[in-house]
Amino acid sequence: PKKIQSQQFGSLWLANLVEKEFDIAGLIDRVVGSSREEKKPSVGEYFLYAIYNRMIDACSKRAMPDWYKQTAIQHIRPVKAEALTSQLFWQKWDKVEREQLEQVSREFLREISQAFPASADCFMFDTTNYYTFMASETKSDLAQRGKNKEGSNWLRQVGVALLVSRDTRLPLYYREYEGNRHDSKVFLQVTDELFTAMRESTGQEAGGLTVVFDKGMNSEDNIAAIDARSDIHFITTYSPYYCDELVHVDRSLFRPVDTAKNQVFTEKKREEDRLTAWQTEGEFWGKKRTVVVTYNPLTATKQRFGFEKKLLRLQEELFTFQGKVNKGAPHWRKKTTIEQRYADLCSELYLPADLYKVELSRIDDKLSMNFKKNHYRIGRYIDRFGKNIIVTDQDDWSTDEIVQACLDRWMVEDSFRQSKDEETISLRPIRHWTDTKIRCHIFTCIAALALLRVIEIRLKKAGLNITAKSAMKSMHNLQSCLVWLPGKRKAERMLEEPDETQAKILRAFGWEISSGVLREKKL
Repeated sequence: PKKIQSQQFGSLWLANLVEKEFDIAGLIDRVVGSSREEKKPSVGEYFLYAIYNRMIDACSKRAMPDWYKQTAIQHIRPVKAEALTSQLFWQKWDKVEREQLEQVSREFLREISQAFPASADCFMFDTTNYYTFMASETKSDLAQRGKNKEGSNWLRQVGVALLVSRDTRLPLYYREYEGNRHDSKVFLQVTDELFTAMRESTGQEAGGLTVVFDKGMNSEDNIAAIDARSDIHFITTYSPYYCDELVHVDRSLFRPVDTAKNQVFTEKKREEDRLTAWQTEGEFWGKKRTVVVTYNPLTATKQRFGFEKKLLRLQEELFTFQGKVNKGAPHWRKKTTIEQRYADLCSELYLPADLYKVELSRIDDKLSMNFKKNHYRIGRYIDRFGKNIIVTDQDDWSTDEIVQACLDRWMVEDSFRQSKDEETISLRPIRHWTDTKIRCHIFTCIAALALLRVIEIRLKKAGLNITAKSAMKSMHNLQSCLVWLPGKRKAERMLEEPDETQAKILRAFGWEISSGVLREKKL
């Protein structure tokens, strides 16, 4: 060969193959509208190329032209890389109205759920937030300061609510919202859309459906909205701090739960590590509900370890307090000041103030301090460790079924973890400065998340139990080569020989590489 040019091929080809089933670009162009005079790429294609990038190797819009130049995009879905500049992205995305984007996301997720209908009647709902680096003076309704789940409370953030199916783990519904809005208010705002998405994903017009969420969504109004619908049930967690009578029940009443992890513990002769549960009834939100209290020994051990470290720190600080008070040090002579400092210290350590009895008294007009452990309060506090309270209106479900449904909330939490991955999807930090662009960016990330999950489902059906991220990383190394041979004007394209994993992924989708050529396998 006179010249060889190597290009990234496998992961981009796989992303394009899966997306063609749903035609995101065509859906967006149909909803937003496009004229013949409009220069290519279309609005829908700008979304599409952003989605491909999020599925494979997420980068900024500014870096996207250079990223695409390293790929075989001209062979897979031709586009001028120079047209994928950040400025042109903003121009195209500015044409998309909020209502249009909501219609697009609704139709896209509905189409995916119809391709992989949910067979289970249980769904997982949760919320999270994504920080931005948006300046305070930049106008935005979405980006607001609030309690950030990663501790970046000083940054403006955007919230996202997400619903996933329990069996397919596909996203069925999402909604972005203001970063300072409480989770429980978001839930009430989206209940109708949420329940509609649940119903459409099963294809059933009747029959009970169950939504699982955590205690952050609990409120009188939210539970009342569910109670008002006979076809919708709920499973939620409840804070042990408000249920002392349930938390301090004798653990001899608890029984092991039938879970996969417990079965492993039994096989390994580690019965003492098994998750246990106790079922009862209680009045919550004005009605009698089924209540399950669970106890996880491993979680209790971890919490006890962390608690002992905090308690030691509290004791060390109290000795420091005592020394300064008893010596009459400046600024340590007022009782109210010492009490406030102790309260602030407990708040900093996230500990209650009654774990120690602090005594401040005056002797000969001099302030004196003594302290001692409140063993009763410490014992009661430790008794909460590893405990979790589950509340549901599913009266006919067994304890095992209720606990397993609550444990399966990891599915929606895992979707959020994927969305925050730095390599694929990478929804945060959000580097967009208008609400329109933020909404468009979030849609591209949710669409990438959904398509990656489709890849996982297809691979699993073919007997390959690997994550979409692993599959993409493996296919990323499958190169396409342009070869210029002597005596020929045009370059010939050849694919390198796939390794074992790449060959299995190709076969899972009905393709193979033979003599450097990609071919669809004959059935």
